[in-house]
Amino acid sequence: MAKHVMGHSIAAFTLLMLAGLISIWAGMHYHLIEKKPVVASETVIEIRRGDTLDSVISTLLAHRVQINRFWFKLFAYRKHLDRGLKRGEYVLAKGASAADILQQLTEGRTRQYSITFPEGWSFKQLFQAVKTNPYLAHTLSDAELTELMKGIGSDKPHPEGLFFPDTYYFEKYTADIELLKRAHDRMQKVLAEEWSKRDQNVPLENPYQALILASIVEKETGAAEERRQIAGVFARRLKKGMLLQTDPTVIYGMGDSYHGDIRHKDLREPTPYNTYVIEGLPPTPIALPGKEAIVAALHPDQGDALYFVARGNGRHAFSSTLAEHEKYVERYQR
Repeated sequence: MAKHVMGHSIAAFTLLMLAGLISIWAGMHYHLIEKKPVVASETVIEIRRGDTLDSVISTLLAHRVQINRFWFKLFAYRKHLDRGLKRGEYVLAKGASAADILQQLTEGRTRQYSITFPEGWSFKQLFQAVKTNPYLAHTLSDAELTELMKGIGSDKPHPEGLFFPDTYYFEKYTADIELLKRAHDRMQKVLAEEWSKRDQNVPLENPYQALILASIVEKETGAAEERRQIAGVFARRLKKGMLLQTDPTVIYGMGDSYHGDIRHKDLREPTPYNTYVIEGLPPTPIALPGKEAIVAALHPDQGDALYFVARGNGRHAFSSTLAEHEKYVERYQR
């Protein structure tokens, strides 16, 4: 009987020792997972829709990330990091541990790409940049502009000027319309904020007219400090019922027939955008105006100039009378 009890005691002690050794062994592996570097050099991996923890592990091993399949999976399950692995492209830093990798994948810290829409660009230029960007998912074609306007939530029939010029960051395979909606919503936010702070005497009926005028100011301005002066000239002309007579609108109305210069007959050619012919503002913006141009359009200079002419150095000569203006034209243009 004593031998039987002793046998049980030895077996229990052995199991206890074995459990202790296993616990120490597991603890060592857990420590290694949290601390040991497994990425030898910066590595880019991609998680696609439908990927499981097993397929992610296979991807990591295929990229020579030095993880142990069993312990990596066990650690993920114990820490609940197997749930919600977010798809996208990831840059794994040199020296990252297995735990670092799992944390990055579950937090969705993906690789970011960028695209820039400069001030003064036309929608045609913007759309070309979007279409040719290799990292966006392309869902739109030139023939689907109506669908684009619906997709971004705009009630305007024409996309010109509706997108805020800036640099936008996005994940690989972001849909083109999603990116354009971000730029559109940003423009609407900026425009609404600035409209609420506008000079109450500006001759503009709504934010869209402010956008139109801002786009003209953007295209006319070579020197930032002249924006309010140029906006002031246009504001006074609108109040007096004078034609705006601004070349960028003529160029926009000419479309593909513009080849670098405006002829006298182009100034007389009636298009919806030729402000040498039409009264008031053109029907849509002619470019992407930046925030500074919007602010200038809503806070024009309070001087008395009604004319300006380019001096050839990015700046303009301003005048309040036609006679003075013609002298400047003679000096700087002819």
